Amino acid sequence: MIVRRPSGERGHANHGWLDSFHTFSFAGYRDPRHTGFRALLVINEDRVAPGRGFGAHSHDNMEIISYVLEGALEHRDSLGTGSIIRPGDVQRMTAGTGVTHSEANPSPTEPVHFLQIWITPDDDDLDPGYEQRTLDPAALRGTLKLIGARDGRDGAVTIHQDVEVFASRLDRGSSVTHEIRAGRHAWVQVVDGDLDVNGVALGAGDGAAVSEEKALRLRAASDAHFLLFDLA
Repeated sequence: MIVRRPSGERGHANHGWLDSFHTFSFAGYRDPRHTGFRALLVINEDRVAPGRGFGAHSHDNMEIISYVLEGALEHRDSLGTGSIIRPGDVQRMTAGTGVTHSEANPSPTEPVHFLQIWITPDDDDLDPGYEQRTLDPAALRGTLKLIGARDGRDGAVTIHQDVEVFASRLDRGSSVTHEIRAGRHAWVQVVDGDLDVNGVALGAGDGAAVSEEKALRLRAASDAHFLLFDLA
C-alpha cells in the first residue's frame, strides 16, 4: 500500500525570512492525519533569507538531520561545534539529554534551501552528539546511497534508531529497486523532479507512506532527486 502525501497539502508558514513547508504536524500546523510516520516525526522544507536564521534554541530526545539542497547553513551548538553545511553534506545532531544550537544563513546575498528531518530515537537521554559527512555527488547518481543508519556503515551518519536513510539522483527514464523486509515500512520524499513509485506518480515536494510492499521500483519520469527512509 502506497499513500501519497501531496506537496500542496503540506502545512505552510511564511515568516518573511523563513518560508517553510511541513510534511507532518509542526509548530503552529496541526493535522491529526499527519503526525509523523513510524519513527519519522518531521520533514520540513525550509528556505532562509540571506543573513537570517534560527537563533539559539534547545532540543532534547531527538535525532535531527539537516540535508542542504542549495546555499549554505551555518551551525553552532552548546557542544562547541561550529560548521558550515553545503549541498552534498549530511548533518546529524543527537539532542539526547539536551543541546542548544543555532542555524543561520551566512550569505549576504543567497538564500539557503534545506530539509530538516527529525527522527525519534530508540532511547531517551542519550549523550548529545554531532556528526557531519560530505557526499560525492556522483555517489548518488543512479543508485540508492546510504546516508544515515543505526550502525553508521559505508560512511553514513549514525542514527540512534532502526532506520536507514538513502539519497538518490536518477536521470530521466532510469530506475532503482529497493527491497523491503517483512514487517518494515518506507517513506519516499521527492526533493526535485518526477518519480514513479510502483505506479504512483510523485512530484517535487510530494511524499509517500509505504506499507505491506515487498519492494519498491522507483523510476524517474524526469531527472529526479529524492530521499528514501526504510523504517521499522
